[in-house]
Formats: sequence, C-alpha cells, structure tokens
Amino acid sequence: MTLGELIEALGGELAQGRPEQAVLGVGSVAAAGAADLVFAEDAASLTESLKSDAGAVVVRGGLGVEYGEGKSVVETRQPRLWFAQAGKLLKPVPDSAGVHRSASIGADVELGPEVTVGACAVVEDGARIGKGTRIEAGAIVGRGVVIGEGCRIYPRAVLYSGTTLGNRVVVQAGVVLGADGFGYVRDSASGAYTQFPQQGTLVIEDDVEIGANSTIDRGALEETRIRRGTKIDNLVHVGHNCDIGEDVILVALTGVSGSSSVGKGAVIAGQVGIGDHAHVGPGVILGGQAGVLSGKTVTNEGLKPGTVLWGTPARPLKQVLRELAVVSRLAKARSRGSETREKDEKSVD
Repeated sequence: MTLGELIEALGGELAQGRPEQAVLGVGSVAAAGAADLVFAEDAASLTESLKSDAGAVVVRGGLGVEYGEGKSVVETRQPRLWFAQAGKLLKPVPDSAGVHRSASIGADVELGPEVTVGACAVVEDGARIGKGTRIEAGAIVGRGVVIGEGCRIYPRAVLYSGTTLGNRVVVQAGVVLGADGFGYVRDSASGAYTQFPQQGTLVIEDDVEIGANSTIDRGALEETRIRRGTKIDNLVHVGHNCDIGEDVILVALTGVSGSSSVGKGAVIAGQVGIGDHAHVGPGVILGGQAGVLSGKTVTNEGLKPGTVLWGTPARPLKQVLRELAVVSRLAKARSRGSETREKDEKSVD
C-alpha cells in the first residue's frame, strides 16, 4: 500500500513526504527498514524514530521536534492506534485454498465463497460457514454450527454444536467453544452428583478474538454470550450462562464462574477469579489476582475513572495498600512488644 492509501483508510494528515510512497510493513525503531512504518508518541521516541532506517513515521502532532528531511511523517491524535490499524491492513491475507482432500465435510454443509478448510479438519452436518473464513488443520466444527464471514479458526480448535460465531472472529489453537458447563445437582441422601442439563447455546459476536487454549461453555438452559469486540487472552475460562459485554479485556488465567456478567469496557487482568452469579460493572478495572466473591457486584460508582480494584474481595487499590500498611505496623508493634517482654523477663532472672 502507499501512504496515501493508508491515510485515506485511517485518517490523519501527511505532514511531510509523498503520498505515493510505498509502505510494505510495520516495525520497531531498531529493526525497521526503508519500506517500513514506525510510530512515536512523545518527543523522545520521535527523535529516535527520525534517526531510524524507517521510511515513514506516524506521530502525534505538536511535539516540538523538527522532522528534518528524508522521512515521511503522518500526524494523528492516536499514533499507536493508527500504527496498529496500519499493521492489520499491511498484513498479507492468505489466499483461499479451498477444501483440503483430507478434510471431512458432512451433509447439508453450506460453505460460502473463498472458504478454506484445512487438512484433517472436520465440518459436521448442517454447519454454515461464511465468505472468506478459514478453518485450519485439525479443527472441528460441530453439527449445525454457524460461522460468519472473515473468521479464522486455528488448528485443533473445537466448536461444539450449538455455537454461533459472528463476523471476523479469531479463534486461536486449542480453543474449546460450547462445551458443557460445570453444573451438577447433589443427592442429599446418597451424596451422588447428577449433571444439570447443559443444553443451551453459545453466541460469539463480531470482532471477538479468543486466545489459545481458552474455553467458553455453552449455556445450561439458555445462552452464554460474548459481545462485540471483546478480546480474550490465552488460558481463560468463561463458565455457562455468562454475559461478557462489548470491548472487554480478559487476560490470561482468568476464570469467570457461571451466570456472571462483565460490563462493557471492563478490563480483567491476569489470574482474576470471579465467582458465580457475580457482576462486574462497565469500565471496571480488576488488577491481577483480584477476586470477586459469588453473588457480589463490583462497580465504579463513586470512584475516579481508571481506578484499579485489587485484592479479595476486590476494592480500590489505594484502600488495599492502606490496609496492608496498617497490618504491617501492627505486626512490627507486636514484634517490638514481644522483644521488650523477653528483655524484661531476662532482666528479672
């Protein structure tokens, strides 16, 4: 693509350089070449970018640094975002390879134009796969599963029957979608467990990305839903009947127990545990290893935007740090008291 084409697609202003200049990729300041794009968000990084071998720099305007000569410069309010979006546009799209001879395609399957089904992949009866979607090697698409357009299902992913994916969904290797949730009823007399019916559905909306080896369970009697634009890291588990809002971030090793909800724009950091029937409000930020107890609701009400909640039960980080400081002072005071008593006892002896 050319700089002009990128600006037409993404906005911004060409502050210096030629719109017809070719851009083949994006890179770091240290590794970029003459056909690559780098970004700068402050004066220091801009100075380094201008010294690099990169052919073009995207930058936030008004940093007070002279651009000099020989470098194309694009100004925009959010250079990191512009850079990331340019990277997606410049990333080569694999050509459609059709259906591999070793793939298994069931009866009444609908394959849209330019669909790829890789080696040893399985697409069971009645599945519908939209235009341009890629089903990679060894993936399994269950009976009646619906997959939208432009999706990427990586190797060994498993989509159980009852799963529906929107458009441009990315499912990384080893993901399991629509498995039975963990729901059992205990016989009070014998102590034996019987599985509660797990016959609901799973809906993944547009532009969701799901990291490697994550699992999302189907609803028990109704549905589990992951809403538009949510990004899920590797090794995340979402239980049955959950509702995860739009543009949520779920970081690695997080577990969301059944029948819980997470509001739009929330950020759930690594190793967070959310109990069953709990509710995390819109925009809430839960720091690493925070915990939300079963049945509890956590919101940003009365807090400054961007406040991080931490600990178990999750509460504002500043509050947690004050509590830890108090506990530390008490422990030191007790230790000093013990030392004083020991000295007194020795002096008496």
